[in-house]
Amino acid sequence: MILNTQNSKLKILVTGGAGFIGSAVVRHLINDTEHHVVNLDKLTYAGNLESLKTVDQNPRYAFEQVDICDATELKRVFSQHQPDIIMHLAAESHVDRSIDGPGEFIQTNIVGTYTLLEQARAYWAGLQGDKKANFRFHHISTDEVYGDLPHPEEQTGELPLFTETTAYAPSSPYSASKAASDHLVRGWLRTYGLPTLVTNCSNNYGPYHFPEKLIPLVILNALEGKPLPIYGKGNQIRDWLYVEDHARALVVVATQGKLGETYNIGGHNEKQNIEVVKTICDILDEVMPPADRNLKGKDGSPLTTHHSLLSFVADRPGHDMRYAIDASKIKKELGWTPQETFETGIRKTVQWYLDNQAWCQHVQDGSYQRERLGEKH
Repeated sequence: MILNTQNSKLKILVTGGAGFIGSAVVRHLINDTEHHVVNLDKLTYAGNLESLKTVDQNPRYAFEQVDICDATELKRVFSQHQPDIIMHLAAESHVDRSIDGPGEFIQTNIVGTYTLLEQARAYWAGLQGDKKANFRFHHISTDEVYGDLPHPEEQTGELPLFTETTAYAPSSPYSASKAASDHLVRGWLRTYGLPTLVTNCSNNYGPYHFPEKLIPLVILNALEGKPLPIYGKGNQIRDWLYVEDHARALVVVATQGKLGETYNIGGHNEKQNIEVVKTICDILDEVMPPADRNLKGKDGSPLTTHHSLLSFVADRPGHDMRYAIDASKIKKELGWTPQETFETGIRKTVQWYLDNQAWCQHVQDGSYQRERLGEKH
């Protein structure tokens, strides 16, 4: 069943709504739709309410600081707010952190999803009429559950893409925990009839991205004249998706997707990591030349280009070499396509970080020093 929302104002519960993708979803819902939003977030290191300053005074917005592992609080939130749709984005999401400490990923991504599913099932069972018929649980996941794909350096000819039927083969504790949560959601659909949808997305980038991820890390390090760490040869390929395009796609799926279906969401932008870093350097060389900021190289001489900051480091254990999404299903069935190319999106992203240094300063509270795996002191 496809939900008809043209003339209705829904109440949408967004878990992880203070995170990078979640906050983009919340801003889109408040700014571009008439729906009401309940943002449920534990506010871990990656949750930042500053990312919602532009919408948090809107009467259609409410915030609940709740851990998805807390069944009692979840039950209260469901009872109090009576949501029509759950968009489940709350997750531990950084591969490096999952390698250093997988326990939190098991707890949040698996136990948390289980707890949320059980509370959602109990809430849904108590609904009546159209409220029950229209309820849906949208689980937001990652393309990393599929493992990796052949690299152009390994295979000639047409290269395969991830489809909605690609077999799961996760490589890291993070992707394994997300794969487990996907299976739980599908199990609750099959066994209990809970009306669910699943989306798997490619690598996101854009405004408000926590600075441990590649693109913000490179931008902020470059601005300070610090080394730009690149794993291995930098030839790992990712399909880059601008976060605001992703937010639009997620709301389309949540409100118009067919129950029980999975939709892959990609940006149609396969780039090697080294290409991404060099593109950022090119933009910064253009808009903020290092000479204008008196940046110095390792030898103390004036820095003439940000490219000279490139620093190759030991590769991540079990590093997937290529991800690429076939997003034809969501285009064909729901009419969604990304609006940003990588070239337009990355330029917007770099400019956002240049214009929002205060946000960057506030999110870096001393507990995180833009380290890569293996560089902790």
